[in-house]
Amino acid sequence: MNRKEMLQQIESTSQWDLIIIGGGATGLGSALDAAVRGYKTLLIEQNDFAKGTSSRSTKLVHGGVRYLAQGNIKLVIEALKERGRLLRNAPHITSAQSFVLPVFSGWQKFYYSVGLKMYGILSGRLSLGRTEILSKQKTEKLLPSLRSENLKGGIKYFDGQFDDTRLSIDLASTAVYYGATVLNYCKAIGFKKKDGKITSVIIKDELNNIEYDLRSNAFINATGVFTDAVIQMDDALQHDLVSPSQGIHLVIDKKYFVGSNALMIPKTDDGRVLFAVPWHNEIVVGTTDTPITNISSEPKALEEEIEFIINHFNRYCNTSIERKNVKSVYAGLRPLVKHGNGQKTSLLSRDHTIIVAKSGLVSIIGGKWTTYRKMAQDAVNNALFISKLKFTECSTQTLPIGKWGWPIDKTNHWHVYGTNAKLIKKLTEENNLWNEKIHSLFPHIKAEIIWFVRNEMAMTVEDVLARRTRILFLDAQAAIEASPVVAELMMIEMKKDEEWKQQQIQSFKTLANQYLLQ
Repeated sequence: MNRKEMLQQIESTSQWDLIIIGGGATGLGSALDAAVRGYKTLLIEQNDFAKGTSSRSTKLVHGGVRYLAQGNIKLVIEALKERGRLLRNAPHITSAQSFVLPVFSGWQKFYYSVGLKMYGILSGRLSLGRTEILSKQKTEKLLPSLRSENLKGGIKYFDGQFDDTRLSIDLASTAVYYGATVLNYCKAIGFKKKDGKITSVIIKDELNNIEYDLRSNAFINATGVFTDAVIQMDDALQHDLVSPSQGIHLVIDKKYFVGSNALMIPKTDDGRVLFAVPWHNEIVVGTTDTPITNISSEPKALEEEIEFIINHFNRYCNTSIERKNVKSVYAGLRPLVKHGNGQKTSLLSRDHTIIVAKSGLVSIIGGKWTTYRKMAQDAVNNALFISKLKFTECSTQTLPIGKWGWPIDKTNHWHVYGTNAKLIKKLTEENNLWNEKIHSLFPHIKAEIIWFVRNEMAMTVEDVLARRTRILFLDAQAAIEASPVVAELMMIEMKKDEEWKQQQIQSFKTLANQYLLQ
């Protein structure tokens, strides 16, 4: 992927079949879906790909155990199918993860074992492993950091895990492979209509300050928590349809949660599930569910959310943590569908909703990473129907994402690049200094930064340290320390000047400080 080439494509294309606004999970999935079907497809994202909610998940590909408890069997079955498809289609950035749910009474053991057995049965042929009822001794062995007071045993089950932004980049590059055009840092700023129907969208290239008027037969709004803003750009009289909810995660050293199994607490004080999950050699702990009104592309964790997670972790684990032990804290906003009855956001449906405006704008709201492919299929199907384009069936159920081949070696970090890892390593022949690490605590080498600039449309230091690698989310202080090295490499590769480099370093440090607990 090369941004200059993408801009040339929008300048030379007079009419698109489909334009997608939003470069998160659903938008990128829609771009891939439409491109594979053969439609002339363009995706625009106002920031970087997966800058918002799609980079801030719990890193799980799951059917939703708690949705089963809520009786939403349909959502669970659909999610479990999609979980299996994603692990099959992108095995280099996904994996099965074992979870242990501790129980503290005989009733809990019966109740949760029945539920998790059912969860496994509903997985069918796409099951990731056998659910097992555990004794107290086996539970303590599998979760060495768990407090044992009143422990009666546990249930072991399996779900999926992934790297959300690496999947985003692979979705984008695969869409490009099939003919799509994708552009980050391009914002939709207005629509043009004829007889009440949208005929074109005005976009602004935020990096070059150039506007384009792009015509298309169909338009999809896949902007997550920014859905209302795009809908109101089409129709100013529309009421808010999204009920944003914030969830935060704390990242801690693996010494505070020993072992390879993840912990799942099925019910916290506010009725949510709490996870402690091994990820990229650290532990991700979360999450919260806090209704918010201020929508931002860089949301901040609230003090009460931070204390909530620390207190709950310490309640269940014998390796207590303090604020100073948190290596990074990140917050994400869920675009939940508003129902207008004032209920808690933790009870709102995670299922998705599609709204078709009189203008022809198709907006997709809700959902989660696990079901992104099905959401994309539904969005594209609706856009094709409304625009009366010739219909072609979806074929992404078995479509490989990214470039990968067997065997996949997951003993090091290179597996997230698939077969591109060989091409990245080959760059060191061009400059042997590119074999050096960008930070002593992480395995990433300078050649990766060059690859991100040349092939993954990384335009800023933040793009590299937050999303092309995950250093900001794993260790914010280390990311700050690595930023000058990354900025220097990008400056030379992108032919920028010293002023650009210093601005990038300062901008990133300001951002990264929000991920540190002061």
